[in-house]
Amino acid sequence: MREWWLHVGLICIPLVAVYLHIPPPQLSPALQKWQSAGDVFHFRGNKIFYRDSYGALGSSDVLILLHGFPTSSYDWHKIWEPLALRFHRVIALDFLGFGFSDKPRPHKYSIFEQASVVEALVAHLGLSNQRVNLISHDYGDTVALELLYRSDQNRTGHLTLNSLCLSNGGLFPETQHPRLLQTLLKDSSFLAPLLTRLTNFMIFQKGIGEVFGPYTQPTNADFWDMWSSIRYNDGNLVMDSILQYLNQRLKHRERWVGALTSTFVPLHMIYGPLDPVNPHPQFIRLYQQLVQRSTLTILDEHISHYPQLEDPTGFLNAYFNFIHSF
Repeated sequence: MREWWLHVGLICIPLVAVYLHIPPPQLSPALQKWQSAGDVFHFRGNKIFYRDSYGALGSSDVLILLHGFPTSSYDWHKIWEPLALRFHRVIALDFLGFGFSDKPRPHKYSIFEQASVVEALVAHLGLSNQRVNLISHDYGDTVALELLYRSDQNRTGHLTLNSLCLSNGGLFPETQHPRLLQTLLKDSSFLAPLLTRLTNFMIFQKGIGEVFGPYTQPTNADFWDMWSSIRYNDGNLVMDSILQYLNQRLKHRERWVGALTSTFVPLHMIYGPLDPVNPHPQFIRLYQQLVQRSTLTILDEHISHYPQLEDPTGFLNAYFNFIHSF
């Protein structure tokens, strides 16, 4: 009997080893095009990928796009060109640990650091004295709130914000419902290193598909683009470290929700109401109760957590109505 188990073990060990070292998928032509249209700058020894498009003539308006977890700046590709027709410059970055940016490990990822990355990019592009507009989503919403806090507190190096548009982010820990895998990764120091290696495309596809609406599911190619951007530079292995942002939201709730409720910067929320992470109506009721200076667009009832991908036309219409209102 012992010999039987020994043989099984000898067979399984190399199979598991092979599985854990599956190379990342090749980038699709669409992702390659996105990457080749971008550039990098250095932040504290790490390369940060960004895109910077010059668009509308006769306009000086600058727009910066802040993506969500666990994806990348490519989340904005469906609305990039229409935004470039409206704004003089449209800028998006991959946060540290995401997309085509470096993904150092071990590393203590934080919302504070990501906000500093954005400030450094703005300085790198020579826009420190320029009023900027922000659109953010999910994880990017919390980075935006830290930038808002620094701006309102007149911190050194802060952005000068002209407007902020949020979308489907876990602004309030009390109404946020992280997915099971996210909870396991952020709270389990023992399981996390194993789970980050064992998570494969099928597990990812199932998980990310659950936060899209039933009629707005990504195509198979879309799923692969998301997964490829995560696997690029072994990004799957830093997910547990990045997910500490969920704990940071709770710890620094007063700072970030306080900035949101007290600012005089024009605010708007674009919300997909089928979102299981920030469910309707609890999330939006609390938002309206606490953030009374903000305007709000609730998209069609079948739109979920990724409104800019699920309903790009609705998202753009809502944003343009907001930006033309002041």
